[in-house]
Amino acid sequence: MVSPFRKITTAALFAGLAISSSSAISSDSDSYQVTITNITNSINFTPILVTSHRRKISLFELGSPASSDLSAIAEGGDTSGLAATLASNPGVIDIQSSGGLLGPGQSVTLTLSAAHGAKRISIASMMLPTNDGFIALDSVKAPRKGSVSYFSQGYDAGTEANDELCVNIPGPTCGGTPFSPGVNAGDEGYVHIHRGTQGIGDLSSEKDWRNPVAKITIQRIENH
Repeated sequence: MVSPFRKITTAALFAGLAISSSSAISSDSDSYQVTITNITNSINFTPILVTSHRRKISLFELGSPASSDLSAIAEGGDTSGLAATLASNPGVIDIQSSGGLLGPGQSVTLTLSAAHGAKRISIASMMLPTNDGFIALDSVKAPRKGSVSYFSQGYDAGTEANDELCVNIPGPTCGGTPFSPGVNAGDEGYVHIHRGTQGIGDLSSEKDWRNPVAKITIQRIENH
């Protein structure tokens, strides 16, 4: 899939984005801490985009083609396109980025604002090393009080063949080139559950993993 970010260097792709709230926060806003934990044994997550929004906003649908914004994340860890799309939507309240890679067993916590009628939370991040694998939560409900935990499957955007060749995989393990041009043989063409590392190409089967891949805990911060 052609991407406007095709010429961005790998180093730039993984730089944390300084993203501010995309719309004014109302006086009845709530705050949440969103903690993402990498529960794989061998996969890194690129900077994680976390957003709060109204119910009708969705990042993807299983069985349907991935958007160009999602493809940019799944193939290259670039959240800037999705962040810009979300920022232009009046139903989005806040957008944050974790910055940096999140390794196996590590956790990161972000603070996010939400508002009345807009307390859905979504996240997205690329899994490395994969061709077009990503983690995500899509429009889950934030808790009215206390906390709630969700588990993300590993998803496949279906926009790049899973050849497991390092030349096609960016990041610290492979250092390859992100983004595949156009539609190619082996592109599944729709978002589906990732089948894991198969040990073909340049990737060892020792880097295989099983679902789920991430634990996400959303906790409301009580205002005093």
